[in-house]
Amino acid sequence: MEIKIPKEIRDYQESIFIGLSVRQFIFSILAIAVAVGFYFLLREPLGFETVSWVCILCAAPFAAMGFFRYNGLNFEQFVVVWFRAEFLMPKHLPFKADNFYELALRQNPRKEQRSS
Repeated sequence: MEIKIPKEIRDYQESIFIGLSVRQFIFSILAIAVAVGFYFLLREPLGFETVSWVCILCAAPFAAMGFFRYNGLNFEQFVVVWFRAEFLMPKHLPFKADNFYELALRQNPRKEQRSS
């Protein structure tokens, strides 16, 4: 019996069924349920080939939620970080220089007059 120990302890995942973690197993079951539901719902009006593509497209997001990892982030965490970076924070940061000497002269205009 061989037990693989990851170098980083946070990378350890306990497998419960066919090497899947709890998260992967739950989202796999959910993806299968969505695909089967759409198949029985749409097989009569759309036909076999079209409904197979619809099942794949509807089940793919749930499968991605279970297996997707990017820099240690789950799918939901990645979507939140991506949304913040793309929509809530500005991309273009223009540089605007302030001339404090000119601002000081405008606020306190002292004209030095020389006496002759």
